[in-house]
Amino acid sequence: MLEMDKISTRQAFGNAVLRLAEQNENIIAVAADTGKSMGLGGMAKKFPKRVIDVGIAEQNMMTLAAGAASVGNLVFAASYSVFTCMRALEEVRTFIAYPNLNVKVAGGMAGLSGSIEGVTHQSLEDVSFMRSIPNMVVVVPADAASTEVIVEEVSKQYGPAYIRLGRYEVPKVFDNSYKFTVGKANVMKEAGKDAAIICNGVMVGRSIEAEKILAAKGYNVKLIEMPCVKPLDEQCIIDAAKEAGAIVTVEEHSIIGGLGSAVAEVVVQNCPVPMKLVGVKDIFAESATHEKLLDLYGLSVQDIVNAVEDIIRQK
Repeated sequence: MLEMDKISTRQAFGNAVLRLAEQNENIIAVAADTGKSMGLGGMAKKFPKRVIDVGIAEQNMMTLAAGAASVGNLVFAASYSVFTCMRALEEVRTFIAYPNLNVKVAGGMAGLSGSIEGVTHQSLEDVSFMRSIPNMVVVVPADAASTEVIVEEVSKQYGPAYIRLGRYEVPKVFDNSYKFTVGKANVMKEAGKDAAIICNGVMVGRSIEAEKILAAKGYNVKLIEMPCVKPLDEQCIIDAAKEAGAIVTVEEHSIIGGLGSAVAEVVVQNCPVPMKLVGVKDIFAESATHEKLLDLYGLSVQDIVNAVEDIIRQK
């Protein structure tokens, strides 16, 4: 695997799929007029007969993917998140998840990374939709290096999965030593008697910065990356709640139904502690650059710091 500085997770996804396709002739990709923008240009050039573009017809893309998977192929169905998780949701549920077919659904431009395209391309509800579907694995990589590892590992597990991807180049958080197991968290900083931050996606980088600021202020905060929202590493969450006594979740997603909700479901049933959810409130976002939107809707480094300090005061 190549060392990467700033590469988009969607391009890293395409790199991983090409590498897998070189090793397995039963891998095909399906796109909906979005193959190149989802990083599949390399595979289309090398294996043109194994990349199928159905045009702007996402429901057709999912049913085609289901059919291909039903005869033994591993299928990657890739388009923008609002279309894979909303426009084609019924097809994903009924024709992929219900028969438990080996289709990996990739959703690009997720979260606020649809940015200047506006509400029609900003996907703030996708994790909520997908994690509620039986049989569905849901993963949210943080950067390019982790995306490649996660795509490869998810491909080893039979069954449907949703891979959440962003639009823009993202700073390098992890290196080639990154490890991922479906259903397991990545504890990045162990000690945390004051609070625990549980984060994923593009917010991992900002959470690292926030933890450094909090440490400089004298706080001892545990830092956990949760790339797999379903299945969730429940034991890691319970251990963090017992150790830290307070949890802050951080995600580029609506606070309704995403990572924060999933963590809260575990906490309230096993070890109730004070919690704060850092994410997008119950709104439709404006059009602006990605960085501006993150700061505008409460996802800045300072917002994370403030949430942790607030929750510590509540203990």
